[in-house]
Amino acid sequence: MKKTLTTIGLAAAALISIGIAAKADTSTGPKKNVIDEVAWIVGDNAIYKSEIEEAYSEMRSMGVSPGGDPYCVIPEQLAVEKLYLHQGKLDTIEAPASQLSSRVEMQMNWFVKGLGSREKVEEMFRKPWNAIRDDVMEKMKANFIKEQVQDNLTKNVKATPNDVKKYFAKLPADSIPYVPMQVEVQLMQLNPLIPKQEIEDVKARLRDFTDRVNKGESDFSTLAILYSEDPVSAPRGGELGYTTRSTYVPEFANVAFNLNDPKKVSRIVETEFGFHIIQFIDRKGDEVNVRHILLKPKVNEKDLRDATMRLDSIRKEIAANQFTFDESVRFFSQDKDSKNNKGIMINSNQESERFGTTRFEMQDLPPEIARRIENMQPGDISEPFIMTDQKKNQEVAVMVRLQARIPGHSANLAEDYNMLKRMYENATREKIIKDWVEQKIKDTYVHISDGWNNCEFRYDGWEKEKAEK
Repeated sequence: MKKTLTTIGLAAAALISIGIAAKADTSTGPKKNVIDEVAWIVGDNAIYKSEIEEAYSEMRSMGVSPGGDPYCVIPEQLAVEKLYLHQGKLDTIEAPASQLSSRVEMQMNWFVKGLGSREKVEEMFRKPWNAIRDDVMEKMKANFIKEQVQDNLTKNVKATPNDVKKYFAKLPADSIPYVPMQVEVQLMQLNPLIPKQEIEDVKARLRDFTDRVNKGESDFSTLAILYSEDPVSAPRGGELGYTTRSTYVPEFANVAFNLNDPKKVSRIVETEFGFHIIQFIDRKGDEVNVRHILLKPKVNEKDLRDATMRLDSIRKEIAANQFTFDESVRFFSQDKDSKNNKGIMINSNQESERFGTTRFEMQDLPPEIARRIENMQPGDISEPFIMTDQKKNQEVAVMVRLQARIPGHSANLAEDYNMLKRMYENATREKIIKDWVEQKIKDTYVHISDGWNNCEFRYDGWEKEKAEK
């Protein structure tokens, strides 16, 4: 039987003859060797039965389905991951641990929130806390490398109108997606006035935090965990991770990127989200890593009622033809994302096929708005109501106008070009990646042990010995 062995080394091939290998036990306690079955060998890397069992156990604990026979799906996923990691080495891709650390902490906090305590998390994973964190970090590093390899492979995918036209023409009739009913909505928003004393109280608290840090009485990260009103960064001690200037609003970036002393705290910074103090952590090239504490002045019921009453007056003036909704948005609206676009909302749901357009499916709208427009006709203007501005996490007064309602229909080039363009680009990327994986399989030594090879795999070419007999 002939074997073509290239690209990835084959030192682990010696394991085949016995089908088992000594594997170091990485758990706490006295070190020992355990006999573990080798299920697959990919290049120099063995995939052990225990790895597969552990991955399957974690999936079940988290209520995740492998999407098929776990003893076929999971080892293939692990094998593909090893192909990506090998390519990452060839491309000298390094996963930035410092940047990933904030994601790891978010994941660990998510585990605690879902299960109730660290102890429950350790019980579920049957590992100590630090071992779980190390596993999460390794998985995130692997995912980062995989994503970078895929991005490198598909970075030149750009669809032309002719590409999309040809793609659509070849789609079978039963593959043309049905587009549910969509709407276009105009928004007018008033932010309630906040009493000056409330603002002064917030600033006084931040000045107190600054003094405590500067005097060494308190740690900035501890204060952030206890008091910051940024729900994402607070559990991480206010740390925002390495990022570029364009990530932040200008007022925040102008201060954050001029800091250089980790022992000092910035002046108070006002942004659309509230008031911040910032502490420098580190800088790498064009990226900076800082901590911040965010406090938001509180809105009271009276101010919300006043804003709602003001919107009601504007609505009556529009009904009396004193000015149009478009004109009132320009003069009165305080939503900066839509104010200069006649109040027309832009779909910011990145999971939506309509991301970045003016069209929304109902589930993509804020629920308060979806409820109001459900029975409205194009041109109708809602009564004023209170909703939560998701960006600011603050209650505001709004009213909306239904600009258009587009009936459900089969996708077509005239109305749904952007969606079809994304479909073409996604299909092209998937083909490039699939072809790359299958070529990588051909160039890599692969052995699947008896009992693990009676599978229908996603990728062709794994079972080389069968094909060469």
